[in-house]
Amino acid sequence: MRPGIVFNWEEKDLEKVSLAEGISLERLKRELEAGRVVIPRNAKRAEQTENRERALKAIGEGMSTKVNVNVGTSKDYVNLEEEVEKAKVAVKYGADTIMDLSTGGDLDEIRGTILKEIDEPVGTVPIYQAALEKTEERAVVDMSPDDMFNAVRKHAEDGIDFVTIHAGVNLNSLERLRKSERILDVVSRGGAFLVAWMIHNEQENPFYEEYDYLLEIAKEYDLTLSLGDGMRPGCISDASDRAKYMETIVLGELVEQARKEGVQAMVEGPGHMPLDEIEASVKTIKHITDFAPLYLLGPLVTDVAPGYDHFVSAIGGAIAGMYGADFLCMVSPSEHLALPSINDVKEGTIITKIAAHVADLVKEGQREKARLLDDEMAHARKNLDWKRQLEIAINPGEARRIRNGRPSESDACSICGDLCAIKMVKEFLKRK
Repeated sequence: MRPGIVFNWEEKDLEKVSLAEGISLERLKRELEAGRVVIPRNAKRAEQTENRERALKAIGEGMSTKVNVNVGTSKDYVNLEEEVEKAKVAVKYGADTIMDLSTGGDLDEIRGTILKEIDEPVGTVPIYQAALEKTEERAVVDMSPDDMFNAVRKHAEDGIDFVTIHAGVNLNSLERLRKSERILDVVSRGGAFLVAWMIHNEQENPFYEEYDYLLEIAKEYDLTLSLGDGMRPGCISDASDRAKYMETIVLGELVEQARKEGVQAMVEGPGHMPLDEIEASVKTIKHITDFAPLYLLGPLVTDVAPGYDHFVSAIGGAIAGMYGADFLCMVSPSEHLALPSINDVKEGTIITKIAAHVADLVKEGQREKARLLDDEMAHARKNLDWKRQLEIAINPGEARRIRNGRPSESDACSICGDLCAIKMVKEFLKRK
């Protein structure tokens, strides 16, 4: 591979990833070199935990669809133990990565504890800390460019594997936002910080203007950049507008610069979008960014289901994955309502994992492997092999609870009992 394009990987690590993904080692190396696959892994964190095996997750073209889960405190509710437990529950139920989005309490302690307790890649949004430290003294808009970059460096030094940076929110995309007829303007918190900063200071976004400096920091720590979608639509009516696509064009240029400097980069995509716009959106973003790994929140396909937005997001995520999205961010039942509970995180993770598997069933490079599991479930059902069915289930515990809650006197389930279609036809076919 071209020197410096990715982390200084050992061959055994790449072999482990290629085996997990069911692809050849040669293809994995090609995709990494091209920047169409990333494996988030901070060099500093690798040094700090050299005696502990870290989970390696490949995100991008031809890889299985990955799931991220957000955890983190708010100013209204700070409980470090609960956030750590959320992260552990998320990993237990299928999360591939964790993001700490804490905005309350001792942010350094929270981040450090999650890094210590979780083996999977961990991400953050450093501008949250830069902004929150300023609000104690003045206002978010009083952050200096040094404050922003120092936060990125601090998180990298602590061992964070990937960071969301809203470098595509620049004066050009802001002008498109001003001309739009959006209902919800900006719903990205990091994007909102930078929009407010640019308007107040009448200056360009420092992450965009001094992007070369950001790349220097990222390269020093082998930090993966997740180029944030600060202009993502926050409701169905705002989807697919010029502000969003202007930012996407900028993100494509930033991805190109990152690759030239040997920095791993992925891009983040839209939040709310009707079903019939998902294909065009995903394919357009992938094309504009030269097939950089695409990380989506949702997309949520309706605005009227609070309390069930994990299902709404999973519908959009499965469709987006079918058309090329690589990385789905978990949306919990409490989205738009409150800080999620541990159970909310569990339910959201499971639903998002289902969406990822559904996408893999039709995704090039993954469909054969994914369908093996579905085929195994089909055979277990044919044979009324309940032990194996419950083992294969995405959430065996819930499947077992339902099964045991209302058992059948026959070897079928209690819906049909001895009138089970599978059992009946199987017996009659034997007679022929």
